[in-house]
Amino acid sequence: MPRKNHRRTACLGALLAGATAFGGALTSPASAAPAAASRHAPPPPVSDFRGVNWADPRDNYADDAVVPSGLSTSDSYATTYAKSRAIIGGFAKLGANTVRLPVNPTSVNGPFWKSYRGAIDAATARGFKVILGYWEADNAKDGKIDDQASWDRMWARITSAYGRNSKAYFEPMNEPFGYTAQEWTDIAAKWVNTHRDVPRDRILISGYKYSEDVKPVCADSRLDGTRIALHNYGFWHTDWTSVDQWKADFKERIGTCASRTILDEFGATMTSGLDYNGPVNGSSEVAYIQAATDTIRELGLGSVYWPGLRNGDTYSLTTLQGTGTRLSLTVNNQSGLDRLHWAWKQ
Repeated sequence: MPRKNHRRTACLGALLAGATAFGGALTSPASAAPAAASRHAPPPPVSDFRGVNWADPRDNYADDAVVPSGLSTSDSYATTYAKSRAIIGGFAKLGANTVRLPVNPTSVNGPFWKSYRGAIDAATARGFKVILGYWEADNAKDGKIDDQASWDRMWARITSAYGRNSKAYFEPMNEPFGYTAQEWTDIAAKWVNTHRDVPRDRILISGYKYSEDVKPVCADSRLDGTRIALHNYGFWHTDWTSVDQWKADFKERIGTCASRTILDEFGATMTSGLDYNGPVNGSSEVAYIQAATDTIRELGLGSVYWPGLRNGDTYSLTTLQGTGTRLSLTVNNQSGLDRLHWAWKQ
């Protein structure tokens, strides 16, 4: 997402110039073999993507390996798998069937990849769709690919490992705000051509700028058949307290592309006691969440809440409990989860 704390500031500048316990069963994992590909199965509609982001406490912008909350670079594959199995089990009890995980060259091209694969494998073994999205480093933060050669090696390694796994999805870049629409669609089209063995329905191309407008991507015939990633946040317009105004904003960003669109980042404060089921009462966040979930349901969008779990994030839908591999999740705001269930028709 546009970074809360300093990511929020960057995004705003660009745009303006109760707890229930959850946990997965904990058993000793055997080797987690990726699910076999089913290239001939019809692709699921975007509405079948009902998910959450699992994020690094640093918000996925990392100069070193990006590490989702609760995991560690010092863990073995088996330990990572066991931790991830518990956390993914918690996500499943929220009603999710999709998790979005961050990657960067250090995570994939370096030693962490051997153990990090445990998180991906635990999710796919549970039947989850796994969206792997690239985040640039914190020290660059210009909305562009940091190092082309390292990025290419990263994606070659990821697609070699998971290109034949029908549960794995690939998002070449998160929020490519440093590029013009033409520059970005050129980069995306080159990625699709380079990885032509990956079915297009398993590729998510981020919308323009902060993934905030999918129409330029949707209009490019070179990207036909791919999914498109949309981001939209309530803090972009804190003065908007009308549900209808927010709905109109969502629809303007989507245009006629709803059948390809996955809203893979949206979120609001879940730790302050806001009632997202109640009247708006002048709250831009309540208006925004109600509009977002109504729009997801109405248009049949895919959706991946930001974040399902991120330590220290007030937007986090859950809090991580436990130690070692004995982990569980508690829900921070039941009304927020209720709105996701409404969006997901659960």
